[in-house]
Amino acid sequence: MWQTDIGNAYLEAYTNEKVYVIAGPEFGELEGHIFVIGRALYGLKTSSVQWHERFSGVLRDMKFVPSHAEPDIWMRDKGDHYEYIATYVDDLTIASKNPQAIIDALEAKPNNFKLKGTGEIDVLLGCNYFRVVMADFAIPPRII
Repeated sequence: MWQTDIGNAYLEAYTNEKVYVIAGPEFGELEGHIFVIGRALYGLKTSSVQWHERFSGVLRDMKFVPSHAEPDIWMRDKGDHYEYIATYVDDLTIASKNPQAIIDALEAKPNNFKLKGTGEIDVLLGCNYFRVVMADFAIPPRII
């Protein structure tokens, strides 16, 4: 189980809203020009939807399909096992025999996502995680 966070996730998506800004003095000779913003900015009404659609498309391209029970749990059949990605906005939990391959695909072209906090799951969404080896536990005898 690995975790990762996609940096500046909303900026990875495009917006359908028309957002204009007037350039300030920090733009030098372009001061006063009107700029049209094409990226989904934090705070826009549709940014979260645009990001979700963008990332859903990436996962579909990677042959993942959403679960019928929970659309933010994505799965992919690898023949002898399944791989899973649980998404919460830009936080990902990956269950895979080879999570590094999924990370590499997300960081490579054409996706080019900037991932941070990548590695074995430790803390996610305020919860601590740790690995337990079942051989370390004694299974109580069954009462008949």
